[in-house]
Amino acid sequence: MTNLTFKINRAFDFAAQQLRRLIETQPDYFPMYTQNGKWKHGGEAWTNWCEGFLGGQLWLLYERTREDYWRAQAEHYSRLIEHRRTDRNVHDLGFLFWSTYKRWYDLTGDPAIKKVVVQAGQTMGLRFKARGQYLRSFVADESLFIDIMMNVGIIFYAAQQTGDADLLRKATQHCLTTRKYFVRGDGSTSHEGIFDLNTGEFLRQTTHQGYRNDSSWARGLTWALYGFGTAYSFTRDARLLQTAEACANFYIERTPANGVPPNDWDEPNPGSRYESSAAAIAAGGLWNLAQLTGDAARARLYRDYALTILDTLTEPEFLAIDTPGWEGILKHGCYHQRKGLGVDESVMWGEYFFLEALSKAERAVN
Repeated sequence: MTNLTFKINRAFDFAAQQLRRLIETQPDYFPMYTQNGKWKHGGEAWTNWCEGFLGGQLWLLYERTREDYWRAQAEHYSRLIEHRRTDRNVHDLGFLFWSTYKRWYDLTGDPAIKKVVVQAGQTMGLRFKARGQYLRSFVADESLFIDIMMNVGIIFYAAQQTGDADLLRKATQHCLTTRKYFVRGDGSTSHEGIFDLNTGEFLRQTTHQGYRNDSSWARGLTWALYGFGTAYSFTRDARLLQTAEACANFYIERTPANGVPPNDWDEPNPGSRYESSAAAIAAGGLWNLAQLTGDAARARLYRDYALTILDTLTEPEFLAIDTPGWEGILKHGCYHQRKGLGVDESVMWGEYFFLEALSKAERAVN
């Protein structure tokens, strides 16, 4: 592990350098993806879901260094999004507030900070559709996204902290609906599902970002892998752990030995070989599963595979440390291949989940 320890230290030092440059040259700017390695551009956002990841990275740097500079910046960038706690236009309040205010609360125990997290979770719960038993996506009432599995944790937390049994029921039912209609027999996942609003009947699997409607979009699969594990940690419902492990097994079976998948496993001739943000999410999700599973052999498999991913992502092929002028941290990410947005670039969630996974591994190997 000595070499990985060196690589983790190098990656964090580089991340600190890149983040300091970003917040000092583009203050109060929330980037989503790079174009030709540069954060500042006029490219389409598609939806407003990434503002928590910059503050989240700053909190991770503060947790690691305890330097006042990083804490001040983390608090500042968190405050800039506090008003979003009542935002009903997105399904991503977990991304916004779990990475920022939840980390802040865990460090301080400040009840005013927890209140923001709880309110965001309660707002997310308002997306629940009784007919169909799911949380609707930002696209339309009849639409459910696999991405919501990565945000449902904040609803479980709000329900837990307030003793709201109905909110707990909604979060649990969303997970079971997603499990039933989105996770296939081989552990692969659909990106989107469409429901009949009048009857609640599930109609079909679809996609916005995958190769085709019945294919396996990598980032969506990793949202499920990580998200079902989180849901299990709140509920201890064995069905949710089983689903997370099915997704994990699919990822491990279908991904190249270096641990980094393409944008979609079923695409015959992918335009880009890698989707590094999916790999970063998988690393964190697998690390969590290693702690959650009751099987020692599976725990070892998940932990070792997560370390394989991180060993790959800390190499200069992915870590932009030897790429002059590149403003991101992790290269070869993908936002939206169909729209041509952030393809083979740095993406802000990739940066966040990369640093989060490195933090988890570092605590274990040191």
